[in-house]
Amino acid sequence: MNAVITGGTKGIGRAIADKLATEGYNLVLCSRSEADLAATKQALLTLNPSISVATAPVDMSQKAEVLTFGDFCLSAYDRIDVLINNAGTFIPGELCAEADGALESMIETNLYSAYHLTRKLVPNMVAHQSGYIINMASIASFMAYPNGGSYSISKFALRGFSKVLRAELMDKGIKVTTVMPGATWSHSWAGMKDQLPESRLMQATDIADTIWSVLNLSASAVMEEVVLRPQLGDL
Repeated sequence: MNAVITGGTKGIGRAIADKLATEGYNLVLCSRSEADLAATKQALLTLNPSISVATAPVDMSQKAEVLTFGDFCLSAYDRIDVLINNAGTFIPGELCAEADGALESMIETNLYSAYHLTRKLVPNMVAHQSGYIINMASIASFMAYPNGGSYSISKFALRGFSKVLRAELMDKGIKVTTVMPGATWSHSWAGMKDQLPESRLMQATDIADTIWSVLNLSASAVMEEVVLRPQLGDL
């Protein structure tokens, strides 16, 4: 089995990569940092030497780079079984006070990247009448919260994109799931480690384990949406 994970070197994306590598998936990963990609590739091959890992530095906010990455994925493996659109960015702020360009930046990274890469890889899945697309959204995809601003807009849009994909691909053997986590320990929370008890946030491995469960449903079942929250509630 072959899986593509965008933003696969840190946080949730890295946890997913670790899980799929452990389970024997060959991987294609991207991130902006070549150094992070090299270190992640080495770690994954140490975790499971029997798999192959292809990596490419990509700025997912740039359409041309996303499309080039799509070609790279298709050259790496003849068949794409799983696409996990995980790359994203968060710029906090209120709509009427956030910096000019915040909406454009987050739409480009959080929505357009998934749109362009999915359109590039879906024909491969259609040809095999199978595949799985998982879009990493957020609880911000269905609720607004203070200082969420344009991030929430971009994640609402990603959820809508996912719903359209589900409707269009259900008769082609391709499953689509929207995963909407609440607060999860990741690189973006690094500065809060001393201020928040670990129990207040989920672990990235919780998301990875959930995705593994979703991938292992029978052929006749699909989990269309998954919402995960910290046990003690949202922050």
